[in-house]
Amino acid sequence: MSIVACLTITTTVKAAATEVIRPKVVIVAMFERGADSGDQPGEFQYWVEREKLDRVIPLPAAHHAVRANADGSVIGLVTGVGNTNAAATLMALGLDPRFDLSRSYWLIAGIAGLDPADASVGSAVWADYVVEGDLGHEIDARETPADWKTGYIPLRKKKPYELPLLPADERGDNCYQLNPGLLAWAYQLTKDTPLPDNDTLRGFRARYTQHPKARQPPSVLIGSTLSASTYWHGKLLNAWANDWVAYYTEGRGNYVTTAMEDTGTLRALTNLTRAGRVDVNRVLVLRTASNFDSQPPGVTAAESLSGEKIGHYSAYVPSLEAAYAVGRRVVHALVAGWAEYEATTPSAPAN
Repeated sequence: MSIVACLTITTTVKAAATEVIRPKVVIVAMFERGADSGDQPGEFQYWVEREKLDRVIPLPAAHHAVRANADGSVIGLVTGVGNTNAAATLMALGLDPRFDLSRSYWLIAGIAGLDPADASVGSAVWADYVVEGDLGHEIDARETPADWKTGYIPLRKKKPYELPLLPADERGDNCYQLNPGLLAWAYQLTKDTPLPDNDTLRGFRARYTQHPKARQPPSVLIGSTLSASTYWHGKLLNAWANDWVAYYTEGRGNYVTTAMEDTGTLRALTNLTRAGRVDVNRVLVLRTASNFDSQPPGVTAAESLSGEKIGHYSAYVPSLEAAYAVGRRVVHALVAGWAEYEATTPSAPAN
C-alpha cells in the first residue's frame, strides 16, 4: 500500500470518528415498553418505525441510546420516567461533543393524564406553560388547617397560594413558558389533524356526565401541563392542580394535562441554552391524553387509578397515535423548511 493510500484511509477513519451530527429536529419520548420496534409500543416506537430512525448511537451517560435517520436530520431518544431521569438524559445529550444542537428544534412528545373539564381522552395538547408540581412544602391531609384548601404549600411560603409570588429569578424551577410564537405556529399547523376515535373511547368518555368537553371527540388544543414525578389521581387533586397552575402562571395558564418529566426536561434545556449548546426557544411540548386525571361519577379515585370498572388506560394506543399524527406534521414542516427555519424560528400570532 502506498503512503498516499495509507494517509487517505487514516484521514477517512479520523473524519468518521469525529463526525458531528447536526439534527434539525430532536424527538424526545419518556418511556418505551420493550424494544424500540416490533413489539408493544411505548412513546418512542412509532417514531422509530415510521421516521426510520434506524441508526443507533450509544449514549452511555443517558437512559437510552440516541436513534437517528439516515442523514441525521432527525434524531430521537428516551429519557426515562420522571423529572430526574429527564434532566440527566437531556444533559448527557446536550453536552456530548458528537452533537451540535445549537439550531435544533425539540419536540417533547408523550402521553398524559387529562382534566375532563377541558377535552376528551385521545386529545393532543400543546403546552403553553409547564409548571413544577413537586417542589413545595406539605402537611399531611389529616393535619391540614380547616380553612386551607390543601396541605401543599408553595416553596418558601407559609400557607397555600400565598402572595406575592417569589421574584421571577427565584421561581424559575417552578414555571416555564414555551415560546408563544412557535407554539402558535405549531398549533395552527396541526389543529385540524384527524385523531383516532372508536367505540371504546366513546364508551369510556360517556361516563363523564358532569363534563361536557370530556364527552366530545378528541381534539387538538393548547393548555398548560403540570409536571410531577408523583403520579397523582382524583378529583380533589385535580382541583389542586388547577389552583397550582393558576398560581404559578399568575392566572395566564389553564391546567389541562399532567405528566412526570417536562420540568426536568426544560430545566436541562434552559441550562444548556446558557451554555450555548441548545436554544430553549425552539422547544415544543406535546402531551396526548391516555386517561383522565380523575374519576367519573360513581367511581372512587382508588378504583379509577387502579383501572377497576372503567379501564384506566382506554386511550393508551390512541394517545400514542395522536402524538405521532400531530407531532409528525411539525417535524416534517421543520425539515422541509430548513432553508428558512435554520436561521429564523417559525412564528404565528396567538389567537
